[in-house]
Amino acid sequence: MVGAIRLRHALAGVIIAGMMILSLFGGYLVYMQQQAAASWQDDGGPDPRGTLILCGGGSIPDAVFDRFVRYAGGRSARIVVIPAYCPTAREKRELVSEWRAHGVASVAVLSATTRAEADASAVGSPFADATGVWISGGNQRYLAEIYVDTEVERQLQALLDRGGVVGGVSAGAAIMTQTMIVGGSDPVLEERGFDLLPGTVVDQHFLKRNRTQRLLNVLAGHRDLIGLGIDEHTAVVIERERGHWSVIGKSYAMVCLPAGEGFPRLEILKAGDSTDIELLREQGAAAITSAAFWDTISETAAARP
Repeated sequence: MVGAIRLRHALAGVIIAGMMILSLFGGYLVYMQQQAAASWQDDGGPDPRGTLILCGGGSIPDAVFDRFVRYAGGRSARIVVIPAYCPTAREKRELVSEWRAHGVASVAVLSATTRAEADASAVGSPFADATGVWISGGNQRYLAEIYVDTEVERQLQALLDRGGVVGGVSAGAAIMTQTMIVGGSDPVLEERGFDLLPGTVVDQHFLKRNRTQRLLNVLAGHRDLIGLGIDEHTAVVIERERGHWSVIGKSYAMVCLPAGEGFPRLEILKAGDSTDIELLREQGAAAITSAAFWDTISETAAARP
């Protein structure tokens, strides 16, 4: 009888200890989820050396607008929009209205038509107190011919250096890198773009237009570059100093990592994924954090008795 009582006490102790361990483990999972969420949701705010938001084309999801506006200062944001075409007066009004609909009170449209205009000192005026610049879709060759290596590019770099945000969609994403794809597939046509994301080349409309091979063709001639392919309705948020890359929107992005003379290593990031680009180089897919995974962990931990 005494032995049975002792056994029951021992079993109860084991059960209680197990429950304590599970409780502690559950708390640890919640903590880890909160830490991961802080990472992929970019709760740390804009990067001190600037943030790039590159959208692959198609319709721009609200999540992309919201992230850009938040990083530019929310309702205090002061945005300059650069069209990748020569806009009419009506089109300029539409660009302003689009951003005002997302809560931005101060919106200026910059539309130089010649390199001389883009290189004039006066062009810096709208950038003086700007917190964000958005470059529209259109024609990246048009952007390059007018703005590359002018005062406008210098102002964009200065904006990033003081912690601002520069975003773009389609042509506006392609122009961000010095090696810029302007057309073709084999051969691919290249020109010089802005040097806002050194060591990288961007392609857009990536899955929708089946451009994997095109990007690989470019990388075959630039084996030191990272290739970044971004699908439509999707954006990659790049924190330049922190090295944090995250995907928002509805589809996928592909990161092609240099492998010397070998075939680039391909990593796929879906909407909600994030990574540290240097860790991704070293660890591959193990360095990718999935928001959906941590949401599941959080829900499981929260549901425990």
